[in-house]
Amino acid sequence: MQDRSVWSELVGQEPAIETLSAAATRSEAMTHAWLFTGPPGSGRSVAARTFAAALQCAVGTGCGQCGGCTTALAGTHADVHVVEPEGLSIPVAEMRALVQTAARHPATGRWQVVIIADADRLTEGASNALLKAVEEPPERTVFLLCAPSDHPEDVSITIRSRCRVVALRTPPREAIARVLVQRDGITTSDAEWAASVCGGHVGRARRLATDPDARQRRADVLRLPVQAQRLTDAFDCAEVLLRAAETDAEEESKARDEPEKDELRTAMGADGSGKGTASAKRAADAAVKQLEKRQKMRATRTQRDTLDLALVDLAGFYRDVLVTTAARGSGGASLNHPDHTEQIVEAARRWQPEVTLRKLEAVLTCRDALRWNVKPRIAVEAMAAELVNG
Repeated sequence: MQDRSVWSELVGQEPAIETLSAAATRSEAMTHAWLFTGPPGSGRSVAARTFAAALQCAVGTGCGQCGGCTTALAGTHADVHVVEPEGLSIPVAEMRALVQTAARHPATGRWQVVIIADADRLTEGASNALLKAVEEPPERTVFLLCAPSDHPEDVSITIRSRCRVVALRTPPREAIARVLVQRDGITTSDAEWAASVCGGHVGRARRLATDPDARQRRADVLRLPVQAQRLTDAFDCAEVLLRAAETDAEEESKARDEPEKDELRTAMGADGSGKGTASAKRAADAAVKQLEKRQKMRATRTQRDTLDLALVDLAGFYRDVLVTTAARGSGGASLNHPDHTEQIVEAARRWQPEVTLRKLEAVLTCRDALRWNVKPRIAVEAMAAELVNG
């Protein structure tokens, strides 16, 4: 029988589930601040939302059926507050407002829960505002922070020292394939293929299994290492990467932006009739303009995040080449991109290990540049030139 508890949301994270389940059911295992770390796709924010649902569960176990569980998972629980950066950072004003909300007594649930996705993007001022709340938390408030395991130090040491750390792992391929079949109704063959090439990223596996355009963009990215032979190829390479990221950002924006605007206009009475509608329309128009600014920042962030995923795929290709070179004569190597084995073996035959390593370093340098807010086109074109010259 399929598990219907909230913990079924966490794929391949049994050690973390054991820790969080114990905290949700036993007061002596509970603390007021948690930091979820893990590689991309491991489910940091999913773990935080799942834990929040278990804390609000009417039964106390994370049953997945009660109102506390279902509303917390759906993002509609009155006492679960989620902060996701619309832009590239979380500003101090937003954090101060959240800290004030966190100081209230729970309205309907057992806890006042604050989830901060991408806590590594807190500005210095926002970190200081959060630190004061974490140092002296209200009795029934819990803070759940999420940060990538490769850069947890981006969360200030003073905040980290006051949190209990839950380290998530890359989910096993078998676990990802199983959840795609059981929860999403994807065929076994498609699920196994997507799980084998997603790099342990559950959401990406689902998208690759269901979206032909996403599969095509990945194939385009993985053709670049063998196609980029001349300097002119470098700019074509950069254009492919940037276009793929822009397309993903545009598709996500289309799905979210207009519904958000319509919902805001309706909530502010812009579509009403009768006395007072003119002032309501002016107020709604002003609010929509502010929303559009936030949506633009979110699109920029989405584009950078999508570009980073493409760079992870590219880095995985060069890693596979190095592994194949090292494994020569000792049996098959475990590859990130097993469906591109032929190209990987050919590259391993043609490139010296030091050349492959330089190419890999160029990709990693590009990822770092994007983290420091270098313009994507500049960072990607510089990387592409290094890939050709390397």
